[in-house]
Amino acid sequence: MLPLVAHPIQPAAYVFTHFEMAPQDTGISSIPYAVIMSVLLSNYCLYGYDTAAHLTEETKGADRTGPLAILSSIGIITVFGWAYNLALTFSIKDPNYLYDVNNETAGALVPAQIIYDAFHGRYHNSTGAVVFLCIIWGSFFFCGLSVTTSAARVVYALSRDNGIPFSPIWRRIHPKHKVPINAVWFCAVISAILGLPILKINVIFNAIISISTIGWVGSYAVPIFARMMMAEENFKPGPFYLGKARRPVCLVALLWICYTCSAFLLPTLYPITWSTFNYAPIALGVALTIIMLWWVLDARMWFKGPVRNIDMRNGNS
Repeated sequence: MLPLVAHPIQPAAYVFTHFEMAPQDTGISSIPYAVIMSVLLSNYCLYGYDTAAHLTEETKGADRTGPLAILSSIGIITVFGWAYNLALTFSIKDPNYLYDVNNETAGALVPAQIIYDAFHGRYHNSTGAVVFLCIIWGSFFFCGLSVTTSAARVVYALSRDNGIPFSPIWRRIHPKHKVPINAVWFCAVISAILGLPILKINVIFNAIISISTIGWVGSYAVPIFARMMMAEENFKPGPFYLGKARRPVCLVALLWICYTCSAFLLPTLYPITWSTFNYAPIALGVALTIIMLWWVLDARMWFKGPVRNIDMRNGNS
């Protein structure tokens, strides 16, 4: 709908061949660096398959349907994300105005500015832009629900294995709704607390997005690396098996993860000041330091790994 509103739109030559860096606004004059920064959003969005991976343990034939769900989610995200980016790019009215600190979004919210310019240029009011932004805000809301759900599942799983403090509280199941309600509220409260600084300081949002992406993407690097190093005679393949392509695919995946994690640690604006600095490396270092100290000084003394609730020998619960 947006390109229809923004008519006349930018030509295809502009969308597919023009390279805009806006160095006067971003402080970035290196083309390779600009390319790395430009794919951060795609890197973040492509990892939506994580939700599909979380749901596989509750489906029948998860060893087959799980990988198919992951591949399907990546395909859907790619198609719709590509369409979304094309719609925005074709609808740009004035490229120089997008990053102007004096525009309606203070040069900080480029997609919102594109939508605003399209509706204001066509109808001379911003009502339609507000409606479009409400659709985007709605998608953020449901994305937040998905993230909270995944986080609550992780908290519940770890608390079942006594892997986090006050585990008996977080693994408690609501007698009526049969959900770990304490774990859900725990994650919701933490999310709200982390979100409050964003209302005042934009750089906090970048740090949270960077840390969350590095955290869950980096976690997938562990089994992938283990699979590369594992002797083939010790591996029992399932129904979804890559065969001879397994090691090259694992290597590409591992290198991609390393690239993604490194890119999210880089500054996105120059010159570097307190308001443009990427605090993700500091936050990541602090978090890893606390976790490792906790493991060395305490957790390794009592944490024994996953707690079995099924006797594998006779199948009795």
